[in-house]
Amino acid sequence: MIRRGLLLILSSPSGAGKSTLAKMLMAWDPTIRFSVSATTRPPRPGETEGRDYYFRSRDTFEDMVVAGDMLEHAEVFGNFYGSPRTPVEAAMLAGQDTVFDIDWQGGQQIRNSALGRNVVSVFVLPPSIEELDRRLRGRGQDSDEVIAGRMAKSRDEISHWAEYDYVLVNDELTDTFCQLRTILDAERLRRDRQPGLADFVRGLNAEFQAR
Repeated sequence: MIRRGLLLILSSPSGAGKSTLAKMLMAWDPTIRFSVSATTRPPRPGETEGRDYYFRSRDTFEDMVVAGDMLEHAEVFGNFYGSPRTPVEAAMLAGQDTVFDIDWQGGQQIRNSALGRNVVSVFVLPPSIEELDRRLRGRGQDSDEVIAGRMAKSRDEISHWAEYDYVLVNDELTDTFCQLRTILDAERLRRDRQPGLADFVRGLNAEFQAR
């Protein structure tokens, strides 16, 4: 039975695990698509249109925002980034789920968008602030100054946990992933995501009448 695809929003403070969980989810189910962002910054060497980003001029991007063609957007270091509506809507109508790896502000914009009723939002918490700091340092990618900035921002991000449908504490990654899969499986079975269900039940009633 064909169902309506959903928009799965994953948010967390940096280092809590949302990006890893998103990748695990798409490896588990290859039909899940990742929401590719649009940006006004120029492509970097090796980046491909439609795979890494949709590269747009500033004027085109702003026109898309005015037309309602961006589910969410923000300006970062002088460049715009956002989630185009059209590919997400096409996937949803085809019964494909789309996962978003975004912050609470982007999540809030999508929940308030025209597709908001199709959103399932999950906030991922670290088991402790000490563990969050350890994970950030364990990456070996950032300076102490950058890590301090990420930690400072984490407090504000965590304060928005109650805005989400589900909250997972990522203590052990495998367990957290199993919980995320359970959420997705249950949300896929919701009655309002199965537009063909009413016709199916009418068919069952027709069978009763034909007996």
